[in-house]
Amino acid sequence: MRLAYLGTPAMAVPPLRALVAAHHDVVVVVTRPDKRRGRGSERSPSPVKAAALELGLPVTDDIEDLIGLDAELGVVVAYGRIIKPHVLAAMPMVNVHFSLLPRWRGAAPVERALLAGDDVTGVCIMEVEEGLDTGGVHACRTVPIGARTTAQELRDELVAVGTTLLVETLAAPLATPQAQQGEVTYADKIDPSELQLDWSRSTAELDRLVRLGGAWTTLRGKRLKVLAAEPVAAVAGSGAPGTLVGDVAATGDGGIRLVTVQPQGKAAMPWTAFANGARPAPDERLG
Repeated sequence: MRLAYLGTPAMAVPPLRALVAAHHDVVVVVTRPDKRRGRGSERSPSPVKAAALELGLPVTDDIEDLIGLDAELGVVVAYGRIIKPHVLAAMPMVNVHFSLLPRWRGAAPVERALLAGDDVTGVCIMEVEEGLDTGGVHACRTVPIGARTTAQELRDELVAVGTTLLVETLAAPLATPQAQQGEVTYADKIDPSELQLDWSRSTAELDRLVRLGGAWTTLRGKRLKVLAAEPVAAVAGSGAPGTLVGDVAATGDGGIRLVTVQPQGKAAMPWTAFANGARPAPDERLG
């Protein structure tokens, strides 16, 4: 099948490679423009562009190049930009969406499923239309969310499952997609303020936030990222939420054992190494 491929981040690379390996003719790859990184003037390509160039595929950052293109189908994986109606009118498209639609339509389905405490999510191959992830579904596959699964682990599993499902779905002519059924929920992009640990919340909520990645608190007025932690059912002798008892911070209903942290302006380190230097006082509080 002659395909156009639209994607940007690293998670969109495996599906692109798989389509090429399955002998689909990818006539163009659309991705974001190169970005400047660091203080120099050098520009860096998106992961998808780097992979496309390695595969010898034509690349553009102008989606208008799809107009009049000799392709049967557009495949969208984490492209990250709205596709305008006139482009959709020029070519049918399918999207690899990382949730069980209509649950978690939108920009951050993996993160929202984890934060909500869902025990299962999945991947859908869906028709792209003007509405936000409202198109009919060609195929879905479920993926369980383990009690200790991190967002990155979940993302990796969803990409692997979604890549296989995409190749299987495109191995035969696409049938009419089925309308989505069920309760609609929306996966808004994660705001940085949501990553701050409010120690008055439950242990389960705080644990999920840490497993999401990027969670942070403060100690003595400086930011402290919590990169890895473990839930604790009870904290002997704990005080107000955020109070440190050894390597455990009290929560609204238990505690969180701090495993790996990153002090402001420093590299990540085990909590024990950080505590040896910082020497938290008895009953000192985070946040």
